[in-house]
This record gives sequence, C-alpha cells and structure tokens, in this order.
Amino acid sequence: VFAKVGDEVIPAAVLGVQGNRNLYVSPEGKWLAKYIPAFIRRYPFVFASSGDGKTLTLCIDEKHPGVNSDGLGERLFGDDGKPAAYTQRVLKFLQEYQLHFERTRVFCKRVEELGLLKAMSAQVTTPKGGRLALSGFLSASREKLRAIEPESLAKLARTDELELLYLQMHSLRNFTDVKDRLIGSLKEDAPSVDAAATAPASDVLQ
Repeated sequence: VFAKVGDEVIPAAVLGVQGNRNLYVSPEGKWLAKYIPAFIRRYPFVFASSGDGKTLTLCIDEKHPGVNSDGLGERLFGDDGKPAAYTQRVLKFLQEYQLHFERTRVFCKRVEELGLLKAMSAQVTTPKGGRLALSGFLSASREKLRAIEPESLAKLARTDELELLYLQMHSLRNFTDVKDRLIGSLKEDAPSVDAAATAPASDVLQ
C-alpha cells in the first residue's frame, strides 16, 4: 500500500491493526514473515547523505552486537587499509538499494500526480464480536487507472510501473494474513468473518 507522510507519498506495509503492535515480530524480537525487506537486511549498514545530496557515505551502527574489534566474523578492511571483499559486497548491495529507493520516490510522485490513489480502511471482527479498524493508508484504484489519458497509461506501461500498480492492488489480499495473525495473537477461536480478498465499493477491507 501507500501512505501520505507530510507532502510525500511513500510505499508502506500493513504489519498490524492495533496501534504500534507489529504482528510480524515475535515477543522475542524474531522476524516471522518469509520475506525480509531490504530496509532491514541492510542493517547495521546505512548510507548517510551529504547536505547537498550529492555524496553518500557508508556508515555502520557501532552499537550492533555483531560489531567487534576481537577479530571475529567478517573483516571490514584488509591489511592494506582498503575495504575488504565483504565491505565491497555490502557497498554494492546498498548502492542497488539506493537506486531502487530513488526510483520508488519517482514512482510514488508520478502515481500521486496522476491521481491514481484512493483512501482505504480495514476492519476486523473478532470471534467475541469486537471490531478493530485501521485507516490512513492508500491504494491504487482500477477505476482511476481506466480513466487516465492514453499517453500517461502508455508511459506507465513502458516503465513497468503499470505492473507495479497491479501488483500493489493484488497485494491487498495479504490483509487476510494480517487478520489471521491478529486473531491468533488474541488466543481466541477462529474468526466469525473472513477478511475480504479485495476492497469492495466502499473501499473497506473486511
């Protein structure tokens, strides 16, 4: 899905329904989903940008438990003081990540400018009749896609961004997994209603 942060639209993921509770992280801090986002995989490394945005510096969180000066694990620098092969692989990964990050920013800006997004909300009914609601996220709209100018539609197809929009709409089916994880975390019986696979006309995922 998408979310509006300030004046900028960014990609987002629905990881829970209740406040700041993440249903994809165990009480012990273990990531429970099959896919680990690149945003997480890059840690403890990160790029720091210069004031003018023209220079990126590879940084590391020195408080990470894997960072040590005892010669354990992968070396960051060789005896010659140059980045080791491991550091070179990390640098390449972050360069690719940054490239996709910038492309995503352009994509989100174009989608917003074309007016292809609509506000969404989600609702879950628990076995005991309680109702939980989640709002504040956006989704691409099939109706709005059908209404855009042919030239804009052709450009989206040429850049493969049209495919990304349909994949995002298809991903709404994953809300069923969020709902199931929530119900499981409540340690109650199976839910009395199922989450909808796609958003109905009211733009509400049940």
